[in-house]
Amino acid sequence: MIKKPAATHKAIRQWMADHEKQLLSMLQQMIQEPSVQMNESGIQHKTARWLEDLDFTVDMWEPGGDELFNHHAFLSRREHFKGSPNVVGVRKGEGKGKSILLNGHIDVVPEGDLSDWAEDPYAGLVKDGKIYGRGATDMKGGNAAMLFALQAISSLEIPIKGDVIFHSVIEEESGGVGTLAAILRGYTADAALIPEPTNMKIFPKQQGSMWFRLKVKGKSAHGGTSYEGINAILKALEVIQALERLEKVRNDRVTDPLFAKAPIPLPINVGVIEGGEWPSSVPDLVKVEGRVGISPEETVQEAQEEFTRAIRAMEAEDKWFKDHPVEIEWFGARWLPGSIDVNHPFMEILTEQYKGITGKSPEVEAAPWGTDGGIITAVGSTPSVVFGPGITRMAHQANEYIEIEKVRQCAEVIASTIIEWCNVEERKGRSHT
Repeated sequence: MIKKPAATHKAIRQWMADHEKQLLSMLQQMIQEPSVQMNESGIQHKTARWLEDLDFTVDMWEPGGDELFNHHAFLSRREHFKGSPNVVGVRKGEGKGKSILLNGHIDVVPEGDLSDWAEDPYAGLVKDGKIYGRGATDMKGGNAAMLFALQAISSLEIPIKGDVIFHSVIEEESGGVGTLAAILRGYTADAALIPEPTNMKIFPKQQGSMWFRLKVKGKSAHGGTSYEGINAILKALEVIQALERLEKVRNDRVTDPLFAKAPIPLPINVGVIEGGEWPSSVPDLVKVEGRVGISPEETVQEAQEEFTRAIRAMEAEDKWFKDHPVEIEWFGARWLPGSIDVNHPFMEILTEQYKGITGKSPEVEAAPWGTDGGIITAVGSTPSVVFGPGITRMAHQANEYIEIEKVRQCAEVIASTIIEWCNVEERKGRSHT
């Protein structure tokens, strides 16, 4: 491995300190683009220009085609992605080095009730060392850190042997169509870094998740003679209790120390309950929707099968469920689980750079939520690690913010990791479209 001279590390830190206003301006411009789904074009054109300024070859396209729509990992409620382009930039290295993929999504969740915000959610307000706005934490702070790292490397003319591939993708908040499309287009690497908001912790593992919809049937009757009907709401409560039991069974199996700090490593969350049409009527149908966490040690199919068995087991105990089985549907978003060995060379390099820059060892845990890293690992055969600035609890919240210093510090770690990893000689090269 080529050792990075102390002078290079010092030069990166000094350059970033001298150009922090450049980082802040870029992050403000990102936040000021309200890149909710179907409105991503503005920020993607900005990202393309930033990459072109760094001598990246830029590919911008609207995902589509049979290969994407018929892929087993594709899951989206959208029929097309017109006006929602992906952007990928590639900068070829000098040769004989490991390639790195930097992946970030630019879609943000809606701002919600504006009255909950102290300021305009798309103003990019800077106050007390923080920058506020929708997407600041999830995950424009991480995207800005990656670009700032690349700007430092370019400005300081630091040689890089391996290729650098930059994903700026859509649709992560709905399950990863943008990243899947980029992978199917050929944009993979020897390792990937995803700077989602981990509070600067390193996540070599991440749970996946998937959405479910259950339809619980009852029998309608007049409320005054409710005993003549079967209340679907009450039957739905029995189903929810079965899900609580399943959650316990699944989590009792989790022994991985990376999940030790997670009270419930693989949650089953009920997020929607709809049923009933009239206060004086017994409801005959209830819809229950939620999400199931998927372990890195299991497949989506295995998780679905266990979930189905738990629901079907109710039929042996209750004749109503046997005669009127609960309908199970998997719909909407899905995130694949992902995992990289804690002793993988990329993990070792990232950990070393973190220690050298912060002066302390990083916290290494499993992600409590899904990211596009699962798709990158499972479909793109690219070992992926999640590490970035920002606090998870601020994601999707009103008055979302990120600490500017954490973004800069993360950028420094990323820059050093790129230099170290991409200057490791590769045994077998990859080609990038």
